[in-house]
Amino acid sequence: MLLSMTGFGAARIDADGFGVAVEVRAVNNRHLKLTVRGSDPYPLLESELEKVVRRHVRRGTLHVHIRVERQGAAAAPVLNTAVLGDYLKQLRAACLAAGTPELLASLAAGALSLPGVAPETRNGAAPPDDEWPVVEKALEAALVKLTEMRREEGKALATELLGHRQTIADQLDAIKTLLPGVVTEYRHRILERVKTAVADAGLVLNAETVVREVALFADRTDVSEEVMRLSSHLDQFAALLWKGEEAGRKLEFVIQEMGRETNTIGSKAGDVVISRHVVEMKSTLEKLREQVQNVE
Repeated sequence: MLLSMTGFGAARIDADGFGVAVEVRAVNNRHLKLTVRGSDPYPLLESELEKVVRRHVRRGTLHVHIRVERQGAAAAPVLNTAVLGDYLKQLRAACLAAGTPELLASLAAGALSLPGVAPETRNGAAPPDDEWPVVEKALEAALVKLTEMRREEGKALATELLGHRQTIADQLDAIKTLLPGVVTEYRHRILERVKTAVADAGLVLNAETVVREVALFADRTDVSEEVMRLSSHLDQFAALLWKGEEAGRKLEFVIQEMGRETNTIGSKAGDVVISRHVVEMKSTLEKLREQVQNVE
């Protein structure tokens, strides 16, 4: 079964002292790209989160939002006012001694960053030990829901792709039916033209020349190999759809090869009706190209 590259999944887990909510949105991309937003420190942990994502997703752009609701997380920091007062006294004394009291305001503005004034904040390079397992579990749950949605969209996408594939197969069958008559029609036309020209000029018809010209035309317009290869590509396309797993890039390649054979048939066939079928095939191939961009 195919997987679409677009979808949405969300999950929430409440633990002792905090809650974790995760949302995952996915859109198509030729490669896997992950962006993380939300509560610190998780936007800085893309590499760790990507390991979890890769268990479920191979291609696409994923926007992950992680919100951690921690009890008491909004408590205001406590300043060490005694240390801050000492720093300000020393700064004032230094400015007066140097005869530059006007510098006191600008120097005092940076006092909060001096050692010992403000409590040290957590580095943010790693989450608390009890928090990460819950975040990982919530992300896994959101990715499972994302995959469910991607699978449902993949079913609809496969149905459309098979429909377009059948349209191309029908056009190719029509071309196969027309091919035997192309050379016969050409031979008839050239004989009529030659007969008219010979009669007007009072000459004798050289049958050998006519046969040689018809043979050359038949060789130039022979598309039997292209038709056979295109039929094979159509079978391969259907097989990839049924197999499903990570079929996107392979389908893109097969469509490219189908386009190459279709173009050759159109340029060599030498028949107006066949050209109309080729135009329809090209139009359908373009629809296939657009839709397969969304297959993982």
